Amino acid sequence: MGRSRYQFTEPGMPHFMTCTVLHWIPVFTRPETVEILLDSFRYLMKDSLRVYAYIILENHLHFIAQSEQLDRHMARFRSYTAKQLIRFLQENKVKTILDQLAFYKKAHKRDRAYQFWQEGVHPEWIQNEAIMRQKIAYIHQNPVNRGYVDRPEHWRYSSARNYLGMEGLLKVCREW
Repeated sequence: MGRSRYQFTEPGMPHFMTCTVLHWIPVFTRPETVEILLDSFRYLMKDSLRVYAYIILENHLHFIAQSEQLDRHMARFRSYTAKQLIRFLQENKVKTILDQLAFYKKAHKRDRAYQFWQEGVHPEWIQNEAIMRQKIAYIHQNPVNRGYVDRPEHWRYSSARNYLGMEGLLKVCREW
């Protein structure tokens, strides 16, 4: 995963991860930008990625995922979504955000005009069921704790509905 000091402790086991937009810029405020993330997850899920829980907020996302090639899947996810999101911003002439992505880009990234994601996904190995439950609760409570909604299942871009037996935007694996 690039220059990150964070490593996948137990490849093939579930990990809690976070992807943050560079400088916490709010990009996921339109359904179209969120759909780019969901489509990428759907594609990777056809290639053995298991997603257990997720939340997409305005400038970052948390999720729990597992695969034998988790580092490779995350690199593909971040690369593809960055390209698609930058293209969306360009096509829709969102100059303010594009200017910020160019301004805050790391100096060593000379091969591109923009940097979309902060480096690393900060993976935390889910070692047991208690940690899994705690991380899922953290993910689902995030918009409630921020005061965006009263109940976790009211946040559209979350797996909270899935855990209540309702249909969510992304089919998640509830068995671990």
